[in-house]
Amino acid sequence: MQTKEMKKLNLSEFFMKLFRRQIFIPIAALLLLAIFNLITDPSFYKITLGYNSAGDPVLSGYLMTILDYGSELAILAIGMTLVTAASGGQDISVGAGIAIAGSVILRVLCGTDSRPETLQAPIIVAFLVSCVVAMLFGAFNGALVAYFKIQPMVATLILFTAGRSIAAWINNNELPIISEPSFGYFGGFIPGIPIPTPFFIAVACMIIMALVLKFTNLGLYTQAVGINESSSRLNGLNPAFIKFLTFVILGLCVAVAGLIKVSRLSSINYSVIAKDIEMDAILAVALGGNALSGGKFNMTASILGAYVIQFLTTTLYKFNVQSDALSAYKAVVVIILVVLSTPVVREYLSSLGKKLKFTRNVKEVG
Repeated sequence: MQTKEMKKLNLSEFFMKLFRRQIFIPIAALLLLAIFNLITDPSFYKITLGYNSAGDPVLSGYLMTILDYGSELAILAIGMTLVTAASGGQDISVGAGIAIAGSVILRVLCGTDSRPETLQAPIIVAFLVSCVVAMLFGAFNGALVAYFKIQPMVATLILFTAGRSIAAWINNNELPIISEPSFGYFGGFIPGIPIPTPFFIAVACMIIMALVLKFTNLGLYTQAVGINESSSRLNGLNPAFIKFLTFVILGLCVAVAGLIKVSRLSSINYSVIAKDIEMDAILAVALGGNALSGGKFNMTASILGAYVIQFLTTTLYKFNVQSDALSAYKAVVVIILVVLSTPVVREYLSSLGKKLKFTRNVKEVG
């Protein structure tokens, strides 16, 4: 009897500890979505092996869609998490940044001809040029936030407003088209590999960021600046440079996402590409349990949050929710997450858990 009581106690303590963990929120959201789809339509989890237009084997299904499109969102979530942690604000210009990065890639590959028969430069060169351009725009945003003390959302509003016009100007308002099949591999499938390439690109980005956080002090410094900028300065850190650096890193993530986006269609639509993706990136960070006011962060939780957001988006599309109504559903999720992450609610839930534990202990003693 005592053993059973001990097991119950250990189980309840385990769930209490799990509830306090930051990664609990995205895991709980993932489980809710998984159970909901399992009940409403078990075929949601069906994966089939087919062939694309080139005759190569590819896996298809809702889960593969989540893996595919969630990966580019996970890449953005990496940079957005660092920006949020250091600056206590968010970059709302990542969608426009993707348009610019994608436009640069197409400009380098096409040269002066918007529909070239052969590529005018190697793909790696075009990508590296887009990385430089995206990092420069990230540096612009970072300078406004770090050195001119402008609130992040206001600072990035400049590029949010002008970015797509800049992207169109880069290609003289033309819509370039790449006919080279190998360019489509980055946003599609590599011949012989049935899993979407963006997933492998996202994994590579995750590994690189994990190594950076493990072997450098970037994570520690970012959290220190976000928690208390004045205190971090007294401890020898340069808060302005740390904030600036996080925006540059986000710019690099934007360039990677831009490559994937333009590779999907081998072209670009300046007004539509990556539309509203900044909201999904911010929501992924919030869903990861990270405080939107900055400070301590959990990169793993943010990445998981990105896939959960795509899970939600795919589920809504499955139930024929109009694309222009998706933001309304996601806004509800944002409200719930923001409320749950507030210190008042967290303290209340923590005190409630302690009261329940105390009541249970009293009953056991009695």
